[in-house]
Amino acid sequence: MTIPVKHIKLRRLKMTLNNPFSTSFGTMQDKTFFIIEAIDDDGNRGFGESVAFPIPWYTEETVETNYHIMTDFLMKLLRENDIHHPEEVRNIFQPIKRNYMAKAALEGAIWDLYAKRKNMTLSEALGGTRKQIDVGISIGIQPTVGDLLQKINHSISEGYKRIKIKIKPGLDYDILRKVRHHFPDTPIMADANSAYTLQDIDQLKKLDELDLMMIEQPLAHDDIVDHAKLQAAIRTPICLDESIQSAEDARKAIELKSCQIINVKIGRVGGLTEAKLIHDLCRENNVDIWCGGMLEAGVGRAHNIALTTLPQFTMPGDTAGSALYWKKDIIKPEVTVDDGVIKVPDKPGIGYEINDEALEAFTIHEAVFDI
Repeated sequence: MTIPVKHIKLRRLKMTLNNPFSTSFGTMQDKTFFIIEAIDDDGNRGFGESVAFPIPWYTEETVETNYHIMTDFLMKLLRENDIHHPEEVRNIFQPIKRNYMAKAALEGAIWDLYAKRKNMTLSEALGGTRKQIDVGISIGIQPTVGDLLQKINHSISEGYKRIKIKIKPGLDYDILRKVRHHFPDTPIMADANSAYTLQDIDQLKKLDELDLMMIEQPLAHDDIVDHAKLQAAIRTPICLDESIQSAEDARKAIELKSCQIINVKIGRVGGLTEAKLIHDLCRENNVDIWCGGMLEAGVGRAHNIALTTLPQFTMPGDTAGSALYWKKDIIKPEVTVDDGVIKVPDKPGIGYEINDEALEAFTIHEAVFDI
């Protein structure tokens, strides 16, 4: 039986973060993105969310390229192919090279629609088993060390299971040393967002004394060779993020011993199906994985929660509560964290209702496409 997608509605939203978020790439206050709505003949609605930024800081994709690829190419492929299961969308989209975030946004809406039509949760549709997930928090670069320590202390008081701190050259060892001094037993990781090279190896070696959980993507965004050299030289586990955009990338990184941990982001790898393939590969090779965040609103956050219920997601992810990022989210109830834990919703699909009033209020443009 096919999944009878009748219409795809694209909504461009603009939402303002509660606080500016700074990394080695830059600072973001307003986020523009798409909510994708896949509608079937019975009026069921499946939802996906794009995660590309307005500027190509993280990968080459942007909000504008996502719209171009979705509307000019991917919609056409959906019209030309019957879909019996969401996993087929990955192969349907293969003629279009890369553009993983655009693919993931549409695929996610079809996964949600499929689960709702089957009257099952998205977690169950993916093969997840957990009823709750542990979550950590990502803290951007702060104006002062005092500000950073205050945010960490607040996050610990709220029960988050792991603290991720953004670093870059000149804002790394000394800051992390002070953090470790104040929080000697807290699980702490550093995220470099590819800000270093092998010429910085001596500086990166100094991080070994701080007992970090991991250092995430210290070297180039597309590298797995130099990361293998770095991992051989330091004790701190390397986690790859930007370098892993497919299960094939993950296979090569594991074979080269470029990392000990992999961060899986649905948008970065092209969708839930590819994320599952990476999960299965890492499970076979005993590689820890966790789910990263892209400052998602409620729909994308719900997809992350469902993915994290798969068994090899052994480390707390970045899926914090809605209120940490948004004054009002576009789902109800909003995602909440209780002592560092999110309870997995038990309603069909993503498990959260869409707050249509909020969705309408944040929409700055919409278009409907027949499939």
